[in-house]
Amino acid sequence: MATHSSPLRIGIVGFGHLGQYLLERIIKDGTSVGLTLAFVWNRNPEKLERLVPDELVLHNLSSFAERECDVIVEVCHPQVVKEFGVRFLSHSHLMVGSPSALADHDLNTKLRQAAQNNGRTLYVPSGALWGGQDIQKLNDSGTLQALFIRMSKHPSCFRLTEDVLSEWAEEQGRRVLFTGSVAELCPLAPNNVNTMAAAAVAAGTLGFNGVQGEIVADTALSDYHLVEVQVTGVGGFSVHTVRRNPAQLGAVTGSATYNSFWNSLIVCKGHGGRVYLC
Repeated sequence: MATHSSPLRIGIVGFGHLGQYLLERIIKDGTSVGLTLAFVWNRNPEKLERLVPDELVLHNLSSFAERECDVIVEVCHPQVVKEFGVRFLSHSHLMVGSPSALADHDLNTKLRQAAQNNGRTLYVPSGALWGGQDIQKLNDSGTLQALFIRMSKHPSCFRLTEDVLSEWAEEQGRRVLFTGSVAELCPLAPNNVNTMAAAAVAAGTLGFNGVQGEIVADTALSDYHLVEVQVTGVGGFSVHTVRRNPAQLGAVTGSATYNSFWNSLIVCKGHGGRVYLC
């Protein structure tokens, strides 16, 4: 494990667009920010060929502990968090790139307990959430009353577990796909609502059941994703933010989120037995 004079060893779990981006950034900028690569794992190892040095490829995720990581970064799928999250935290800090997994109350509790018991930190990147730390401060002060998030994207950008777009017609233009609690939304769109999940972590007193969300398919959004956040506090306090995140057609993740994720990884130095929004 790293000491104060040695770089943090990072394990990347998943090699989609975000995993590839993190690999490139660590290779390019890791030395300057105190990071080095311990391993890369992907469900399909053939995808790693000629892109990841052989000595850095982890073929069996169950043997991750042999690589002695300081931080494991999950950028794969909520199911991996469910299967390995507690085990990861028994050896390393864990940055959960699929925080929609935390909508599962039992899993959320087990991960928090594992972090506390092992003195590790469960990091939740803010991603496309603007003002996450401010929401957390409002929550911690006991003055947060309500939180609503609307995420609007081109229909090609959604990856849904239910076929709610089956009757979609291009001429419809804009269509609300679902409105309800983030706890209900996460299983429906686990790859699309990680921003909402991060907000539910920040707003801990409201939690996944108390934070409300809405996903909207809109054919007008061919160049960006739209994230609207409405925060309500005591005494008439409110904040409404609108973030336009540039994105190509079919892209689950907006382009600005990649750099946000990198900046979150840089602060994963260990905050001791807790959940930390970064």
